[in-house]
Amino acid sequence: MTQIEVTITYLEMEHPAMLRAKRSARAGLSLERVDPPSAELAANFYCNIGNEYFWMDRAEWSEEQWEEALARPGTELWVLKVEGDDAGFFLLTQPAPRTREIEYFGLYSWYAGQGLGAHLLTCAIERAWEAGADRVLVNTCTLDHPQALPNYQARGFEIVRKRTEWRMLPE
Repeated sequence: MTQIEVTITYLEMEHPAMLRAKRSARAGLSLERVDPPSAELAANFYCNIGNEYFWMDRAEWSEEQWEEALARPGTELWVLKVEGDDAGFFLLTQPAPRTREIEYFGLYSWYAGQGLGAHLLTCAIERAWEAGADRVLVNTCTLDHPQALPNYQARGFEIVRKRTEWRMLPE
């Protein structure tokens, strides 16, 4: 195991007018809500996308733990598809009344660099406002994709705080 310093950046959007939407004109895109959220699908996205960025907090979760988390009020699982194939996802949660958090968000690496991240993030933010949020939250860290923080800021999120911690990473 290797220990590294990681900076976590917390971002917030306080009004729908803050959103700077960016959509992809790519043909064959669709966004589908998985309702009820599927534990198997959420875990698959989490592991297959998150492994590249050392998402570890849920890596060993059982199906029951996923089901319990996904059953919380306000939790929504959305999947971006490209010509019918899964390309990415976001998990929207409600950590407090009138607050929505984009708890997990990501694309499969083979879809990176095609403008789909901005498109998917725009969809996630719009869905949070549609669901009745008064504010939308997201966080990222220095282990995430290098475009994560710039994408969040380009869509209108503002940094509200940062913190640094040490994490143990597998070799």
